[in-house]
Amino acid sequence: MSSAEKYLRPEVIRQVSRLDLRAKFIVQGFLTGLHASPFHGFSVEFSEHRKYTPGDDLKTLDWNVYAKTGRYYVKKYQAETNMTGYLVMDLSKSMDWNGRAAAKAAGVRLDRTSPGPADETLTKFDYCVCLAAALGYLMILQQDPVGLVAFDTKLATVVPPKSKRTQLGTILSVLANLKPTGDTDIAGSLTQLAPMLRGKSLVMVFSDLITDPEPVLRSLYRLRYSGHEVILFHVLDELEANFPLTGLVDFADVEGPERHLEVDAAGIRDDYLSAVRELRETYRRECAGANVDYVPIDTSVGFDKALLDYLQMRQRRFG
Repeated sequence: MSSAEKYLRPEVIRQVSRLDLRAKFIVQGFLTGLHASPFHGFSVEFSEHRKYTPGDDLKTLDWNVYAKTGRYYVKKYQAETNMTGYLVMDLSKSMDWNGRAAAKAAGVRLDRTSPGPADETLTKFDYCVCLAAALGYLMILQQDPVGLVAFDTKLATVVPPKSKRTQLGTILSVLANLKPTGDTDIAGSLTQLAPMLRGKSLVMVFSDLITDPEPVLRSLYRLRYSGHEVILFHVLDELEANFPLTGLVDFADVEGPERHLEVDAAGIRDDYLSAVRELRETYRRECAGANVDYVPIDTSVGFDKALLDYLQMRQRRFG
């Protein structure tokens, strides 16, 4: 379905709506924390007025403007105007994968104790789009501009950031027409993105990170060195994260399907899970050292719960 409706099914709308209700005390604190973090101890300059929207802090109302016009406006400060969001989406072929559907098609047996995906219809890319849609919606809700960048081996699509309410529909329409198809160069694409960012930006990266972590980490360090906030959403399919496979399994590389390997799933499970833990730990450790938020997720957890858990953690941090 080549329209935004693909990602706005009734159940997804309900999830985003719940986030909207909680945004007043979670997301505003989260993004305000990002706005304020480099400015602690410094005064901020008045920048402009904007119309009051429900949920704004009443302390920011400009009563002088109200006395003259009879309309409510809030003061917006320079520190607040510097936060522009970029949703950065990986278009590698490996993102277009739903483990349960692939296992069923191949006749592969699964461990019955496995929790299964939260939504059996979503590929990793679809799951990332749902995460991105919720974050884009919440940024636009508080009138922060947000744009879209999609990449494979280079930047393939760029939607410039805007804060209009129609922007989310524009972004979703573009995403609904994108298809993860080939190889990817995460590090090179992030390096290509860096000079396009103007002012302090919030860069939200969505990827399964099936690549060498070292160049990716270097590109993240460059973004942080330039003063940008970075959130790295590491999204795996529940089969990749938990490996509930049994029996002999013929594995094919989705980015190079001519490569096959048949293995005994039970015989490699421990080594495989150990490698996944090691990869996640590498990203967790290195990102923590660079003040990059690393968010490991898999599709066995609903995207709304995963996002709320993360935002609540950020809220506690900024307290």
